[in-house]
Amino acid sequence: MARKKIREYDSKRLLREHLKRLAGIDLQILSAQVTQSTDFTELANQEPWLSSMKLVVKPDMLFGKRGKSGLVALNLDLAQVRQFVKERLGVEVEMGGCKAPITAFIVEPFVPHDQEYYLSIVSDRLGCTISFSECGGIEIEENWDKVKTIFLPTEKQMTPDACAPLIATLPLEVRTKIGDFIRGVFSVFQDLDFSFLEMNPFTLVNGEPYPLDMRGELDDTAAFKNFNKWGNIEFPLPFGRVLSPSESFIHELDEKTSASLKFTVLNPKGRIWTMVAGGGASVIYADTVGDLGYASELGNYAEYSGAPNEEEVLQYARVVLDCATADPDGRKRALLIGGGIANFTDVAATFSGIIRALREKQAIECIMAA
Repeated sequence: MARKKIREYDSKRLLREHLKRLAGIDLQILSAQVTQSTDFTELANQEPWLSSMKLVVKPDMLFGKRGKSGLVALNLDLAQVRQFVKERLGVEVEMGGCKAPITAFIVEPFVPHDQEYYLSIVSDRLGCTISFSECGGIEIEENWDKVKTIFLPTEKQMTPDACAPLIATLPLEVRTKIGDFIRGVFSVFQDLDFSFLEMNPFTLVNGEPYPLDMRGELDDTAAFKNFNKWGNIEFPLPFGRVLSPSESFIHELDEKTSASLKFTVLNPKGRIWTMVAGGGASVIYADTVGDLGYASELGNYAEYSGAPNEEEVLQYARVVLDCATADPDGRKRALLIGGGIANFTDVAATFSGIIRALREKQAIECIMAA
């Protein structure tokens, strides 16, 4: 499983689109995304509610504690939202020790409310952990002792009886409604291959559940079977992470192939570089380098799998070799080439690509030395 964070806008979009299909619950939530390319006049024409309702605006950048950081504006009209975004779009902020510019916002209706609930679902190898609290909101961490949690093994269904411990202390008039909502959200979680989902908080509007703040992560290895369900989903980089040109090239190559091609530079001046076939093997190689005391010398994390063809491996290996030999400082460097069990990858094709890249590199070095 590869857990990939998605924007709040997409989390709510997926929930709204599929909760009705799976649980018959019609969420009346509205949201709009604002980026550098957004034309506010065009957006208002596409989303007329923006001009007729009081609004909330906040960054949609995969970091939390936006309210505590003063990055959430409430009860604004569209002109005020536009000004708020204008003053902050592209401006660098620091969150959790990471600095990066804000490039995306989410705009939603302002929803006055009294009660705030908390809900989270996390999957692991054996099942799912579901947590719920009647004391949600920005102080959830201070009130964690009030959170109720159940573990649902993979082979078990989220029945009303399974859900009952989470909602046992709720008033009778809302207990059934919230219980149905939790079970419906769990159905979406499973059907769309979420690996993590959190609402903090959600509330009730006219007696109906309404998510105010939401986070989601998807298992991106399930993309092949969720193409239509996910729609035009985006997997943004973690906040503060910027791809180098070499990483961008491999990322684009990965997007164009059915195989998996991953490459991250850890230390450009590192002396130990890897080119490993298989996700598990690539992690073992990296961990072993660290266990032997050379973590500070590890130049990269690299993984290729899923039967890439010779040409794809050639392009991939060129990048790894270029990065591994950049900025020579007179010290010897090592390239670890290996892998695990090849289930359906043509090893002859992949190694042919690597060999061609090595020979190309050798020829270039000979020409430069001549």
